[in-house]
Amino acid sequence: MKREKFGSRLGFILISAGCAIGLGNVWRFPYITGQYGGAAFVLIYLCCLVLLGLPIMIMEFSVGRAAGCSIARAFERLEPLGTKWHWYKWFGIAGNYLLMMFYTTIGGWLLIYLFKMAAGSFEGMDTARIQGEFSDLMGQPVLMTVFMVAVVVMCFGVVSLGLQKGVEGITKIMMVLLLALLIILAVRAVTLPGAGAGLEFYLLPDFGKMKEAGIMEVVSAAMGQSFFTLSLGIGAMEIFGSYIDKKRALPGEAVCITILDTSVALISGLIIFPASFAFGVNPDSGPNLIFITLPNIFNSMAGGRLWGAIFFLCMFFAAASTIIAVFENIIAFAMDLTGCSRRKAVVINLIAIIVLSMPCVLGYNVLSGFAPLGEGSAILDLEDFIVSNNLLPLGSLVYVLFCTTRYGWGWKNFLKEANTGQGPKFPKWVRLYVTIVVPIIVLFLFIQGYWSKFAS
Repeated sequence: MKREKFGSRLGFILISAGCAIGLGNVWRFPYITGQYGGAAFVLIYLCCLVLLGLPIMIMEFSVGRAAGCSIARAFERLEPLGTKWHWYKWFGIAGNYLLMMFYTTIGGWLLIYLFKMAAGSFEGMDTARIQGEFSDLMGQPVLMTVFMVAVVVMCFGVVSLGLQKGVEGITKIMMVLLLALLIILAVRAVTLPGAGAGLEFYLLPDFGKMKEAGIMEVVSAAMGQSFFTLSLGIGAMEIFGSYIDKKRALPGEAVCITILDTSVALISGLIIFPASFAFGVNPDSGPNLIFITLPNIFNSMAGGRLWGAIFFLCMFFAAASTIIAVFENIIAFAMDLTGCSRRKAVVINLIAIIVLSMPCVLGYNVLSGFAPLGEGSAILDLEDFIVSNNLLPLGSLVYVLFCTTRYGWGWKNFLKEANTGQGPKFPKWVRLYVTIVVPIIVLFLFIQGYWSKFAS
């Protein structure tokens, strides 16, 4: 069976960026930027992105393009005879399923809030009532299940249409709309009365605040954000490498994707900080920011119902682009492993994802007594911890060692694949850095994740 290919280079860049652009760009990035000194943190974050995220992304793309398949068979095709690198495929695909076990539920929440905001449900509500709306939603497992299923069916519907007609065609439209809508929202936010203080907070480096938080703490947070924002280590990027031709060298493509991903995060900050300061609201992190803080802000704004609906549409596009990209990886894995048709893989996985997503939905109501990571935690937190703190860093470590050591695919093979085609090349002189320093940083992040979770 002839392997599908992207119809255009733009399609590859936008879909790969869509996979990387997710909820972390919008609700995590602005918050930790404020927490760690605004522009000072952004500068460190950008350095970490170039030094850590980019090399690993190029490695993942290279493995995919050289093997011409998903993580299901890629390591087997490239590994030296007798080695066991291919065992990692089970951990990689587990990361994709785990990510979808909670991402689909959040996608459902965003869809519910998009409809609520468009219908004007929040108009006239005070802060306590808006907070109560989110708490009420958590207590409605049937409603949450209906919208989670709607998201799963919609996104698998896109994937079922095939690579070019479905994944590439729909994601291109979503990404262009997402960027356009974010820019419109940012322009609106920065022109609000009192927005200047928010811009100052976001764009002027505050090294005092950085020192207060602890330099190592800030650097560690920047490394973590740069690393996790690109969805590296579970083969979610590798699959798109397998769909592209050899006309262009991979470093230039990875740079374009990273710039797009970072732009969305930076523009999100231009929406959230000016709006928060304009209305005297604290930009909280996590679900509070999206489902409580921002509805309060839109309530206070002239035309807030429209701006709020646009924002939740943006959020839904950011979530859906990631879900579609990961679903494509799951489907490609099934097809590469078993030789089954795309349609069969979609039907089986659609049912599987709905069933696997139920613990997350029920974790806030029927199973709310189960607090896997201590008081106040839910099943979603456990699923997120397994993916973000374990499978992403350790998976990235596997790719780095596979591409740089003679026990794996090897440095020469990786370099040849990464640099085939036109455009910027991966420099030979960084070999020592990517072979020794990058694995040490990744291990540090892995240990740091456990330390920050359980040491306090």
